[in-house]
Amino acid sequence: MARRRRLGSLRRCFTRAVVSLACAAVVCLAATAAPAAAQVDDLRASLDEVAALPEQPAIVSAGGITRDQTALLTLENPTPFSEDAARRRLVLVGGLDGSVDGARAVVEAVRWFKIEASEAAREGWVISAMPLVDPDGTGLDATEPFPPEEGYYDDADRPEAHYAWRWVTYQAPDAVLVVGAGAAAADSIERTLADALVSHPGNPELGPVPARAVVPANLPAEVRALVEAPLPAVSPLRRSIEQRIARAPLDIARLLAARYPGRPSMSYIPGAAWVHTLRFARLTGETGWRDKVLAEVRPWLSGDEPLTGERISFASLGGAMVFAELASEGGVEAAVASELAARAAEIARSETAPGTPEHGSGWTDDMYLGTVVASLARDPEGMSVSARLITRYAGLLQQDDGIFNHAPDAPAPWSRGNGFAGLGMAELLTALPTTHPGRPAVLDVFRRQMEGLREHQAPDGMWFQVVDTPGSYREGSLTALAATAMARGVRLGWLDDSYRTVIQRAWSALLAHVELDGELVDVCISTGAGPTRRYYLDRPAVNGPDDRGGALILGAALEVHALGLR
Repeated sequence: MARRRRLGSLRRCFTRAVVSLACAAVVCLAATAAPAAAQVDDLRASLDEVAALPEQPAIVSAGGITRDQTALLTLENPTPFSEDAARRRLVLVGGLDGSVDGARAVVEAVRWFKIEASEAAREGWVISAMPLVDPDGTGLDATEPFPPEEGYYDDADRPEAHYAWRWVTYQAPDAVLVVGAGAAAADSIERTLADALVSHPGNPELGPVPARAVVPANLPAEVRALVEAPLPAVSPLRRSIEQRIARAPLDIARLLAARYPGRPSMSYIPGAAWVHTLRFARLTGETGWRDKVLAEVRPWLSGDEPLTGERISFASLGGAMVFAELASEGGVEAAVASELAARAAEIARSETAPGTPEHGSGWTDDMYLGTVVASLARDPEGMSVSARLITRYAGLLQQDDGIFNHAPDAPAPWSRGNGFAGLGMAELLTALPTTHPGRPAVLDVFRRQMEGLREHQAPDGMWFQVVDTPGSYREGSLTALAATAMARGVRLGWLDDSYRTVIQRAWSALLAHVELDGELVDVCISTGAGPTRRYYLDRPAVNGPDDRGGALILGAALEVHALGLR
């Protein structure tokens, strides 16, 4: 406590040195007629000033993005899924009507909390804020319900409402104050959002959270009264999210292995689920999981179903990874499984030129889908081809910050495209002999990408749908794949222990997005290469059962467990 008091004294000294500059930045917000770009620049300057004050919230990010690609700026803390249970979480939301009066009030409320609130208030509460939900002034319609019922992040008219709803919910709040000039009116957009949070009709599993709509002039008193009063009960919404986060990795693995794949086929999606289920069976000694996989792949083992169709693609060929895994286990199926894996590896390693696969797409997907069978089968020639593929693709697609654009004609670092690259390299590095001449180059590409991903991790531990674009939605499949690749890297010594915190934050965030029945929140749908960043921003997110996400999160659960994290 004495140390906290000293820090409080230092905070106030520091604050007096910067407060005049901060207030000058806030004055800029008063120009309600400013164009959207200038308005957002002014808001960012104010948020940067407040973020620089000691203690949380201290991260300027974005919880959404408009049709004109204007960020819905946020001021966040890194703890929505790991905060000490003794603290309560307050979320402030402003500017649903496009007015900067609400935004200014929100920024000033956070400033007051960091500078003037009592030590007890700061020990009891943590705040996050989205000051300006409608920066482009498109005009959210108060007659439209929250949560939004049609469309989602790709909504052609009001994506801001979708983003704001998801961001507020996954800040795991105990209380929400929605600020705007029309807050007092029963039909205001602020009241519409607050009333929906109180009932939370969008997902009954999550439950409600206390929420009120307030006018800007009343916000200081509302915040002061809330944080200086005795702590309220933890909200049902937060309790629901904490229940998800409390699950152990092997409990998640058991849940997902039972549910996925829902549709067996010869594709990398069920293939990944089957491989991870076999590994789970070996880890736990529960043979029923292996029996489940064998029953589902029996048509291919028996020859009733062909390994490939007329058109060969890496996406389908990757499904043969299950046969490589079965072959490694031995048993009566090993001979047939080994033959199928060898055939798939032979097809995959066909090149038209060094590093140019005959059956590849040229996308980062190839770095996993086109290499995983050779890696799991420990096919020497296939692994050499895989190393050439990875180093060539890195030369074409890896950016200065280490992350990958999706394709040469797709100038955006798509989430799962980066996940494919990371996991493909992790599986190859696991299999490649330390003396292999291609290993140093692959390891260098891998480390550069992992460092880039670490720098782009969202405040809550997820990764963005467009990795370097805060405000694009926080996406589940890359979060699973990045956690898997990083955990493997730390466990096998390719990455240092500083990544443990990154992995733990990612895993906790991912758990929050796995519902109790194994349905998933915000996994990008199947995605080919697109010509613009907008294309990737608009890819819909699955909310419900999803074979792809289930398989990838199952793999993450096993790696997190192996690393000894929870």
